[in-house]
Amino acid sequence: MILGQNQYGKAETRVVRVTRDGSVHHIRDLSVSVALSGDMTEVHLSGSNAAVLTTDTTKNTVFAFAKEHGVDSPEEFGIHLARHFVTSQETLHTARIRLAEYGWDRIATPGPEQHSFVRRGQGTRTAQVSYDGTAWQVLSGVEDLVVLNTTGSEFRGYLTDRYTTLPETTDRVLATEVRARWRHHDGTAPAGGWDRSHAQVCDHLLQAFAGTYSRSLQQTLYAMGSRVLEHCAGIDEIRLSLPNKHHFLVDLAPFGLKNDHEVYFAADRPYGLIEATVLREGATPAIPTD
Repeated sequence: MILGQNQYGKAETRVVRVTRDGSVHHIRDLSVSVALSGDMTEVHLSGSNAAVLTTDTTKNTVFAFAKEHGVDSPEEFGIHLARHFVTSQETLHTARIRLAEYGWDRIATPGPEQHSFVRRGQGTRTAQVSYDGTAWQVLSGVEDLVVLNTTGSEFRGYLTDRYTTLPETTDRVLATEVRARWRHHDGTAPAGGWDRSHAQVCDHLLQAFAGTYSRSLQQTLYAMGSRVLEHCAGIDEIRLSLPNKHHFLVDLAPFGLKNDHEVYFAADRPYGLIEATVLREGATPAIPTD
């Protein structure tokens, strides 16, 4: 038996790098996969790990380099990583770094504070129309609308018990993937048409997310729904489903680095899920909760 080509590494390390230029923030959001190869015969044949740099170390290196070198571009960041792995360990001969960048656009807001973003692509538009021969029900909606605030959010003062480990925070990244459905009164077309109405609702959702100092995601949800109803007279209710896309500060202390709200691990599971319906006074709920 002959050992053929082989490699190992850490796949899809999610790293979010925030650069704070005063009240204006910049964000780079990457998924980084590292594959290493070299003098790895013995680990396969005898189980000796003497030539192996652990995959956990490669993950930590991604986070540490995001702090030390920043992320000017995926290409430049990948060059820094590949060079490091190959030149720092004699047993590693080749490093392949694959990077995917998730683009974010600013949510335009008045004033100097610029720390709110929407995932490039603006989500997926949805609609549901029901008709029983007499009455119409028209639900408009949006899904996969990913938004993020790099600051302006806290979470503290909550119930605790012996199973609680989450520390309180007065400054956190708040990110969610908005799923919203809203019901038009009597199924009638809004003034200006369906397209204009949909664009307006989405803009109000974004403006409320960006403009609300958040003490909880529930508070942000209610502010988003309330703003839509306040500005869109033809909508009777809106149902929002907001998963909390957790961003955890990476502990860089083991590497002698300070993480001043700059480098985050973006976790996809498990996640908190916040859901609620905001109704115009006097309206009867009609949007399904599923």
